[in-house]
Amino acid sequence: MMNYYLGVDVGTTSTKAVAFSDKGEVIATHSVAYSMRHPQPNQSEQDPDEIAMAVIASINKVVEMLLPGLPAFVSFSSAMHSLVLVDEAGKPLTACIIWADNRASEVAEILRNTEFGNSIYHTTGVPIHSMSPLCKLIWMKQYEPLLFSTAHKFISIKEYIFFKLFGQFIVDTSVASATGLLNIKTLQWEEAILKFLEISPARLSQVVPVNFALCYNHPNPILSLPPDTKIFIGGGDGALSNLGTGATASNTMAISIGTSGAARMIVKEARTDRLMRTFCYHVKENDYIVGGATNNGAIVLQWLRETLLQTSDSYDENFEHAQTIAPGSDGLLFLPYILGERAPIWDSNAKGVYFGLAIQHTKAHLIRAAMEGVIYSLYSIGKVLLEGTEVTELHASGGFARSALWLQMLADVFNIKVLVSGSVESAALGAAMIGADSVGFEQLFDNNLIAVYEPDLSIHKIYSMAFQKFERLYDLLKDEMKETVLNSQTEFKMPGTGNPLTVNV
Repeated sequence: MMNYYLGVDVGTTSTKAVAFSDKGEVIATHSVAYSMRHPQPNQSEQDPDEIAMAVIASINKVVEMLLPGLPAFVSFSSAMHSLVLVDEAGKPLTACIIWADNRASEVAEILRNTEFGNSIYHTTGVPIHSMSPLCKLIWMKQYEPLLFSTAHKFISIKEYIFFKLFGQFIVDTSVASATGLLNIKTLQWEEAILKFLEISPARLSQVVPVNFALCYNHPNPILSLPPDTKIFIGGGDGALSNLGTGATASNTMAISIGTSGAARMIVKEARTDRLMRTFCYHVKENDYIVGGATNNGAIVLQWLRETLLQTSDSYDENFEHAQTIAPGSDGLLFLPYILGERAPIWDSNAKGVYFGLAIQHTKAHLIRAAMEGVIYSLYSIGKVLLEGTEVTELHASGGFARSALWLQMLADVFNIKVLVSGSVESAALGAAMIGADSVGFEQLFDNNLIAVYEPDLSIHKIYSMAFQKFERLYDLLKDEMKETVLNSQTEFKMPGTGNPLTVNV
């Protein structure tokens, strides 16, 4: 009977359960997709129960596929920055407000321009942006005061899933470190920030290490697991993706593109940026990740296919079209900010722009320029991390790691070789590695390389010129991208203050 390790990645568009061998090889996988809702402009939500059911279905399907084999344990990864308000029975009072939600953009802009906002960033490692649960809670307190005051707990989607499974409110240090409420050095809820919000620690979950585990013994089990199966809480998807790709050395950087995208490096101490361009989250023990996330990864191509091109072509067919166009897309440039942007510009008002359209440009040009724009966005994060740090390897993961064209673009834009491991399910593998380490099997995992992409210096020079124009174009247009013209002074009532904060904008 074959045993295996089960990693579960609760992502933005789907939950994947992935069974790994003791060498990290994928044995079986099953994913269940769910939808994103936009009830109002700038709002992005999901149904927490739909996600919980997807978790249950994906786990049960993989277990069923591999019988009579059984999982040695289950370990979780999840997307960060989500927020759900629940009552005392754990029933959701709100939808799951996800990282892409921009309702708190005005809150974030005002707070970011204060000394206290700067202090919050350097205390928590979380940039002041509408993605942050802190900013979402400030917005909730301002515009939904009754809901804010009556909610029993403020939790993430993973906390909601664990409450459904175990009836306990717990959160790992990795996910908690992305809330804007946790002190990144003490790994405890920060008293000054909770005082600012006028909430007590009792309204948040208990903080536990990423290797914290509970045994599954539900009287009416909804998971098809043997009694006493250990379920590890795991961490955030970004942190675990670095583990899963093997990007743990000081000369390595992890690059991922799924729905969104990110550039991240593991460091041995909490580190923040004087210009607040990057984040710093906890991974495990003394390991942290520094980096930045872009809102606009593969979702750009999905939007392009379904909305602008309105084509039934597959993604592979789109890549084939793009392959016919030379690097630089014959002068066509795309700012990919269709969902606003996080790092390094932290601008919820940023918009997507095609620039340089001419009569000779075709569908293939539109596709290639969009792909290049996503990589330029990642490079704008990566070059911040490269300041004062030598990186000789990029470790690629996420759905884009299946596209040779995108991977070669990545190598050429960064001018650094790109390594692809055998498993592109890096977050789920990272979760499994947390569990395996706890039971003494970490050394068995092997990140087998399946591809290496070397940069072409001549093409890098083309991309370098285009990237400079990419940055200049955003700088020239950013003021025009704001949806509303703010007065020279904007007033906003902040929690825990006797008087409203006023900021010049």
